[in-house]
Amino acid sequence: MRLFNKLITGILPLMPKNFVWIFSKRYIAGKTIEDAVRVSKDLNNQGYMVTIDLLGEFITRLDEAEKNRNQYLSIIDTIQDNKINGNYSLKPTMFGLLIDEEACYRNIRTIVKKAVAYNNFVRIDMEDSQCVDKEISLFRRLKAEFPNNVGLVLQAYMRRTLDDIKSLMDLHSDEAPLNFRLCKGIYVEPEEIAFKEYHEINANYLKILNFLFKNGIYTGIATHDQYLVENSFHLLKKYQVPEDKYEFQMLYGVTPGLRKSIIDKGHRLRVYIPFGEDWFPYSTRRLKENPKMASLIIKALFVRG
Repeated sequence: MRLFNKLITGILPLMPKNFVWIFSKRYIAGKTIEDAVRVSKDLNNQGYMVTIDLLGEFITRLDEAEKNRNQYLSIIDTIQDNKINGNYSLKPTMFGLLIDEEACYRNIRTIVKKAVAYNNFVRIDMEDSQCVDKEISLFRRLKAEFPNNVGLVLQAYMRRTLDDIKSLMDLHSDEAPLNFRLCKGIYVEPEEIAFKEYHEINANYLKILNFLFKNGIYTGIATHDQYLVENSFHLLKKYQVPEDKYEFQMLYGVTPGLRKSIIDKGHRLRVYIPFGEDWFPYSTRRLKENPKMASLIIKALFVRG
């Protein structure tokens, strides 16, 4: 199976885009903001919140960053005009993080300021290990200026994550709590900086979750793992976490049955809505980062559920 996955991973980027779209469209809202609005309205009507993400990352020119910034500003107006119950997620490398950190900060600050005008919220995605320190620094600057309108993603498979949280506790208060999305992590990292085994990652996820709940930090519990979901229920009860201090989060198109079971139990859940013309490189990069997805993709061509 491993050889099969590697084979599919290697040849998929060479295949026609129309073929790749067959599986991608299950996990991506579409190529336009109109697609994102349509999907978001449907999910809102089912009782879910959303977070909107324009696809794109690791740009090579700052003029691309400016284009992405302006597109996000337009997206915010469109989402607000359509009265979508949702907020925004973005990847700093899409705004020049690895080219010019100060330019990246200015671009993202402009976006956050626009969201603040609508009393909305922007979450900074965490990318691979070369970006972690830069993205924490970026978050720190933005959190200081916009204390209730910006959050950060944390990756449980990174060995450093709990220490990173503790280093940010000076920004935490009852009036403006820290706000994190806790996910497992997808990027391929060396073993010395990231847990590799399933049970290790899950154990660290729950260790971090304990700390977040215990300290009153707003938490987006981002997982599709039934084990982690069930343990999250236990921890929410243990720490008597108020309903307005957490939410579950899931990717669009993934484990819809589990997603529905969570909201049916009365918990709030936000669906991550990726869209945009950059869907093809996004899809193929994700395959390279996680070759195990290949067999799931082939299955997705024939199975729905």
